[in-house]
Amino acid sequence: MRNILRLCAGLILVFFLGFFLAGGRDVLRAETLNRVTGWATESVLPSAPREADASSKRANADGLARIKRLLFLREAIDERIAEKKIVPTNELPEALRNAIVAVEDARFYSHPGFDIDGIARAALVNLQNGEIEEGASTITQQLAKNLFLSQEQSFARKAEELALAVTLELRYSKEDILALYLGSIYFGSGYYGICDASRGYFGKEPKDLTLPEAAMLAGLPNAPSVYSPYENFLLAKKRQFIVLDAMARNGMISEELAEDAKIAPIYLAH
Repeated sequence: MRNILRLCAGLILVFFLGFFLAGGRDVLRAETLNRVTGWATESVLPSAPREADASSKRANADGLARIKRLLFLREAIDERIAEKKIVPTNELPEALRNAIVAVEDARFYSHPGFDIDGIARAALVNLQNGEIEEGASTITQQLAKNLFLSQEQSFARKAEELALAVTLELRYSKEDILALYLGSIYFGSGYYGICDASRGYFGKEPKDLTLPEAAMLAGLPNAPSVYSPYENFLLAKKRQFIVLDAMARNGMISEELAEDAKIAPIYLAH
């Protein structure tokens, strides 16, 4: 019953977000009410008809493109990842999968694409500051953003990200989402996707990564240009420690294993 309710809530959320993104918010504008009802509103300022029409057409076209992407998400994703190497998660080491989940989205396997607790915490911070300063993006939301959206920090962009994330969860399994994420995320130093990152940093295939190597790679997507071991090995090691501690905290490895991994030597490819 809980899964059914969650599914219904997700569908309702997608509908309203899609409505909003397609221009549904324009229904609430004074200009629209004037045209529909004939009411006069003094707050409506005169505008150049051609500019207003052009802007309206662009907004409608963008909204329809977003709705089309939601309805035909698989096709849109296939277009985006055509050049990327996506490795199924059953061909990746457990240490790598656990490391990414532990540090990026500890509740990945239990949430429906968004984390209510994280959203509530971030919303409080953002409301206090009057702008988006803290995110609460899950792995699914990050995948949606990386594939389709800009880095703009706005409420409209976050709404679209949320709609895409819910749709992803409805159409893909958790393992497929994780595979897509690992195959498309940026790991710094020009490496996109886990295959390029594993070969570029350690000269090996992802399936051969050790726990210390997997933890170091898992720490990079947070700030790839900062944590790349080729840019700053000390910061990469500090980030690796954070990942290993997160894995131990979430019961994925023992504290003893985490401490051993922290002092294990790391050999870079060059």
